[in-house]
Amino acid sequence: MVKFSFSSNPALQLLSRDEIESIHLSSMKLLEEVGVIVYNERALKTLADAGVEVDFKKKLARVPQQLVKESLVKAPSTIKLYSRDGKNDRVLEGNRVTYNPGSGALFILDSKTGDVRRPLSKDLADLVKLTDSLEYIQAQSTALVVSDAPEAIVDRYRLYIVLKNSPKAIITGTFSIDGLYDMKRMLEAVAGGEKELARKPMAIFDMCPSAPLKWSELLSQNLIDCAKFRIPAEILPMPQLGATGPATLAGSLVQHNAEFLSGLVMAQITSPGAPVIYGGSPAVFDMRYLTARLGAIETMMLGCSYAQIGKYYGLPTHMYLGLSDTKVVDAQCGFESGIAIVLGALAGGNVISGPGMLNFENCQSLEKLVIDNSICRMALRLLDGVRVDDETMAVDLIRKVGPGGHFLAEKHTMEWFMKEQIMPSELVDRQGFEAWKAAGSKDVVQRAREIVKKTLKEHKPEPLASDVEKDLDKVMKNIMKRHKISTLPLVS
Repeated sequence: MVKFSFSSNPALQLLSRDEIESIHLSSMKLLEEVGVIVYNERALKTLADAGVEVDFKKKLARVPQQLVKESLVKAPSTIKLYSRDGKNDRVLEGNRVTYNPGSGALFILDSKTGDVRRPLSKDLADLVKLTDSLEYIQAQSTALVVSDAPEAIVDRYRLYIVLKNSPKAIITGTFSIDGLYDMKRMLEAVAGGEKELARKPMAIFDMCPSAPLKWSELLSQNLIDCAKFRIPAEILPMPQLGATGPATLAGSLVQHNAEFLSGLVMAQITSPGAPVIYGGSPAVFDMRYLTARLGAIETMMLGCSYAQIGKYYGLPTHMYLGLSDTKVVDAQCGFESGIAIVLGALAGGNVISGPGMLNFENCQSLEKLVIDNSICRMALRLLDGVRVDDETMAVDLIRKVGPGGHFLAEKHTMEWFMKEQIMPSELVDRQGFEAWKAAGSKDVVQRAREIVKKTLKEHKPEPLASDVEKDLDKVMKNIMKRHKISTLPLVS
C-alpha cells in the first residue's frame, strides 16, 4: 500500500515497518546461510579475522547476523560533503535531497547534430560547466567516459576535468585499484592535504557489487581502501529483476539489501565508523528486448523502497533515478524522468543520480540536464509542503477583498506570491498562445538548446587558486609520466 504521511513535508512510503523488518531479517539469513563471494584475498582474510566463516577455496564468506548488527551501529548516520568554495556543501542525512548528473555514460547526445557519439574531453568539460551553472543540480559527477584519453588513466582524468571546472562536490568512481590512490592525491591537492581531505571529504566513490551476491577483486579493494582513508563510499547493488535478481520486487530487495550489508560489513571491520551510503541501481529486466528498463515505474519503486530500508538503518541514502530509456529528448524522456525525480524527492533520497541521462544509463544529454534541473526545482518545492498558519490562510485579507474583488494590488499578494510560487526559468513556457507564436513557436528542447549554448558561452565557474591549480596539475602530470603518456587534450 502507498502511504502519504500527514505532515508539513510530504513523504512517500512504499513499505511498512513490518515489511522492512522482514526484508532485513531475510537478508541477514541469506548472508549467514548462503553467503557472498568475494574475489579478494585481503578482504576474505579481513572477514575471517572478524569472525566470518570463510571458504578460501570457494572465496565464499558467510556473514553472521551479529556482525551485521554491529556494523550497522558503527556506520555514521550523517555525512557532510564539502565543496571547494564552501558555498555548495551538502549534508546527507534524513530527507535532505541532493541531485547530481548520472555517472559513467559511454555516449553523449551531440547538441549541434543530434547524433549519439562517443564523448570527448571537451564534452565533459562542457557538461561540468553546465552543471556548475544549474542551481538545482547541486553536485557534480564524473558523468562521461571520454574517448580521447588513454583507458589506463581515464578515471583519474575525468576527476581532473571536474576539479578544474567546478567547485561543487563530486560523485565519482575508479576503474582500477591504484586509480583510487591517484584520485585521492588529486582531491588532497585541492582540499589542502591528506588530513584536510579526511576532515572535509569532497567526493563520494561508487562501489558496485556484482549481482547476485558477489564482490569483484577491484570493487572490494576500493571499498576497503575508501574505508581506510575515510572516503565516503556509496554501495550500489544492481540486481535486474528476472535476470540477476528475483522477478519480484520484494525478492530483489532482499538480495539488494544482502549485497549492501555485505559491503557495509567489509567497510566497518576495516575501519569502524567509515562513512557508507546506502545506494543502488537496480532495474527491471525487459524480457522482450533483453535490456534494463531504467525508466520503468517498477525501477522507481525499487529505488524508493531501498531508500526506506536505508533510512530504517539510519544511513544516508542514494538512488539512481531521473534517467530515461529513450534515445532522444522527447515526451517519454520527460515523463520517465519527471516521475522518477519527484518520487525520489518524496522518498527522501539524499543523493539522487540520473539527471541528464538517456539510453539505459549510457548516454548524457546537456539539453536533458537543463530540463531535469527544472524538474528538480519543482520536486524540491513540493518537499517544502503547504504552510498553514494565520498569515497564509489570509482570512482577514479575504474578508477585506470580499466577494467579487481581486487580490492583485494587495500588499499581501506582493509579499507572498514569490514566496509561495517558484518562478519558471526561460526554459518553461507559460505564455499565451499568440505570444508563444510571436516568440518563435519553440518547444522545450529548442529552448533548452539555447540555454546550453548561452551558458557555455557566458558562465565562468569559480577558478582554482593558482597554487592549488599548480598542485593539481603536478599530480596529473606525475600520473601521466608513470603511465608513459606525453599529452592529454585538456592538460597544458
